[in-house]
Amino acid sequence: MFKKLLVIPIVLLCMTAFAQQNGDAKYSFGVRGYNYLELPELLNQAKNHRYTNSNFSSYIIKFNDNLYSYRLSGSYFNKNTQFSNNCEGCEQANGKLKDYSFKAGFEKNFIYGHVQPYLGFDMGFRSNEFDGTLTDNASNNVNVSTTKRGFTLAPVLGLKLNPIKEISIFAESNLEFFYAWGKTDYTGLQDPQSRGSNKFQKGELLNNPVSVGIQIHLGRKN
Repeated sequence: MFKKLLVIPIVLLCMTAFAQQNGDAKYSFGVRGYNYLELPELLNQAKNHRYTNSNFSSYIIKFNDNLYSYRLSGSYFNKNTQFSNNCEGCEQANGKLKDYSFKAGFEKNFIYGHVQPYLGFDMGFRSNEFDGTLTDNASNNVNVSTTKRGFTLAPVLGLKLNPIKEISIFAESNLEFFYAWGKTDYTGLQDPQSRGSNKFQKGELLNNPVSVGIQIHLGRKN
């Protein structure tokens, strides 16, 4: 019985020693290999057209301090897109989407171990742009350009798996509040003199269900 009881603290000590080695890294560099995320609304975009997948479009640097890590991250998204505007079948938008962000924040691990759940918080700047055309049911075309720029706040929930002390695999999700100032410009294709412009301020809540990536830990604390 005594031997069985003795095994428990030995196992816990080994797990703690492993995690402490992982926590002794000064820096961590990571990439989100896969993201499933909700992008800011473009024009009067239909809700179900706002989710998208991206690969290797977001990078992160962490400065580690025991259970806390201070993080800097950036993302860039650039692709051709099309979506329904106002309602399904009302108007069709086609064009180029660009979205990028820069964020700073922190995360806190709950426990030491091979599997580490954590909470975090990020805040920063985001820019969202669309440049393309709108086509209605009567085949009337309009050039449209819309831009949003503003600040973001995002609580983060994540989980890290440490197969070896130099590498972590992580998955996290966040709910991002995005408040932006924007402008939309319209120009008629048939009549270039037909122009319109609209300025706006808008807050949005963006659900980013999952991102998965890998981190490499470098440097050792004295």
